[in-house]
Amino acid sequence: MSLDNLDALLEANAPTRILIEADLAPLQGSRFQPTGFPNLGAARFSAGKQEILLVESAQSMANRLEATIWDDANHALIPELSGLSYVRVDNPEHKRKDAKDDGYLTSSIREAHRLNSPYILEGKDQSFFKQLQEELACDKAVEVSRQKLAQTLLRYDANALLHGVFLSKKELAGGRFRMERALSSFIEATGISLAASGGVKNDHVDPQGNTKAGFGNVPFTRDEYTAERITAFFSLDLKQIRTFGIDPVAQKLLVALALFKIRALLEGDLRLRTACDLQVNAIRVTRPEGFQLPALADLRAALPSLVKACADKGLFAGDNGVTRIVYEEDKKKQ
Repeated sequence: MSLDNLDALLEANAPTRILIEADLAPLQGSRFQPTGFPNLGAARFSAGKQEILLVESAQSMANRLEATIWDDANHALIPELSGLSYVRVDNPEHKRKDAKDDGYLTSSIREAHRLNSPYILEGKDQSFFKQLQEELACDKAVEVSRQKLAQTLLRYDANALLHGVFLSKKELAGGRFRMERALSSFIEATGISLAASGGVKNDHVDPQGNTKAGFGNVPFTRDEYTAERITAFFSLDLKQIRTFGIDPVAQKLLVALALFKIRALLEGDLRLRTACDLQVNAIRVTRPEGFQLPALADLRAALPSLVKACADKGLFAGDNGVTRIVYEEDKKKQ
């Protein structure tokens, strides 16, 4: 299948969103464990007369979507995206401790706050931070330019244009540079029922031991759920991508990359937690009417040429798209 129809999605009068839903179900049995929050537990809420359960949050789904393009074993993007921009952080201490280690510490792909990670902006070496300051220079009394931010993000971390970023440091226009998510997702369950259970942590040596120290038998409760329906929702904001002011080929890359991530996640491993292993029963596009989600193989085949086209235009910084920095703790900031 050709991806030429993606060009039409980026025209000025094109639809503003691509909305996708996927029907999910437990891979085995009927129970599943939702995400939990400190001091809250499972997130249950009402919409009219219907009680709904949040199975996976937008923040967690963003992390899972980003994980589809990262090769953990090789500390790099998957081969289809070689050349795409991101920031790699090395730590010289790692390499000295283990000759087999390549010094990799983290990257903007894996960091929760992407370019705003303390490992990128708070280390002893401030050269990259100063580069951002120079490229994002803005007077205090002037509105920040989203297009300037978009072009800078494309240069150093293209994925941040999909998943959003908040450059909170005051030295960067007073912390006013923000980009909301263009690609967002969450999972909800409806028609829910609580499946309460429990168990005992057994101590076969001393059942009456001091439980505070980890000894003894310890009974516990466990809350899981059943549901009539579990749905994963995905939204890609085409209007936002069109307003970035970036090269059209980069816009097309972002759309293809977002759709690839959705396909890769749904066709990959949906084991969200030990007791939340899900399978996909159906996928449908609810907007725009008539749009068909390209196959994973077609998206995978299209990405290398789109990345190369952007690289050939000089849209990415670094060596083959990778901006490498070294993180060493700045004792003065402690």
